[in-house]
Amino acid sequence: MTASAPDAKAEELQRAFDHFNRVSAELTHAYAALQRKVDSLTEELAVANGELRRQYEEKERLSERLSRLLNALPAGVVVLDGQARITEANPTARAWLGTALEGQHWGNVARQHLEPTITVGEWQLGEKRVSLAESPLDSAGGKLLLLHDVSAAHRMKTELERNQRLAAMGEMAASLAHQLRTPLSTALLYAGNLANPELSADARRRFADKASTQLRRLERLIQDVLLFARGESIGRDVFPVADLLAETAQTVESLARERGTRVEIEDSCPDTVLVGGRKALFGALVSLVENALQATPPGKRVLLAAEAGTGEIRMTVADEGPGIPPDMQSRIFEPFFTTKQQGTGLGLSIALGVARAHNGSLSVHSEPGAGARLTLAIPVSSETESL
Repeated sequence: MTASAPDAKAEELQRAFDHFNRVSAELTHAYAALQRKVDSLTEELAVANGELRRQYEEKERLSERLSRLLNALPAGVVVLDGQARITEANPTARAWLGTALEGQHWGNVARQHLEPTITVGEWQLGEKRVSLAESPLDSAGGKLLLLHDVSAAHRMKTELERNQRLAAMGEMAASLAHQLRTPLSTALLYAGNLANPELSADARRRFADKASTQLRRLERLIQDVLLFARGESIGRDVFPVADLLAETAQTVESLARERGTRVEIEDSCPDTVLVGGRKALFGALVSLVENALQATPPGKRVLLAAEAGTGEIRMTVADEGPGIPPDMQSRIFEPFFTTKQQGTGLGLSIALGVARAHNGSLSVHSEPGAGARLTLAIPVSSETESL
């Protein structure tokens, strides 16, 4: 037994040594695998770092290029944060609005430098006329504002409208001569009869009244022609729509009473305020209502209505007359086109000019036997209300 104890001990040591060798081999293999993994990750990290460095350098180049573009851009660029405060501005914006822009509230800057015009989205900036467009910048409510100088385009538009009016005046010259000759010849005829010494006092008074009537007709025709040729100069009046409707109805009240008709007002936007030429819009509405009253049979009504649309106010004049034939609807806005013996044919042309001067429109809808409805649509600038 004493001889086998060392053998057993030796066997136990041999097994322990073999186990140690196996564990050492496994650790060696594991370390080698780990080293390979570390090498692989190191290579991937190097590639990633290189890509990040490349992206950063590319971003820096793009940022530098964008900065150069913004600095060279002839338009003004203003960046606002979620509280509408200016965080950045390019040199053009600083030249137009002042150098110390960062940190200021955009509303204060706009009120100080921008004057609203009748054209939606356009503003007067000193001697310049600029358009203002905005785009969302981030989820926090930031905005990017772009101010573009449209002075040259505005001058070209004004010149084009003037040339169009001159062209229209040239086309209507022959018609104008006829329109002037008729009342003038009639007035001369009545005036010639006044020279008859044998004329009674009553006849002399009748001839004088008829001559005065024709001369007043001639005067109105000349005034309408001058107004059409000159075009409407739109002012910067600020007035409620309700006041404009009430004044129009009051002005035509005597004509409505004379014809046995009535004018009713339906105003669905009594608190709305318009900015533009009040006198010009008033004249256009009066002309539309007078035409409607002349087409409306006694006992019927003319509706003068106003409603708010998307970015505009629509003022409608609707009668209960016979309507406008389809073949005439495309001609009623032509200068000197009229179906009335005493009409000048310029009322609707001038009303259309007023609408266009306000960047609006004048449209007609009529069906035979169902009356006519003329709608004067005038834009309302939401930007004006925000300043």
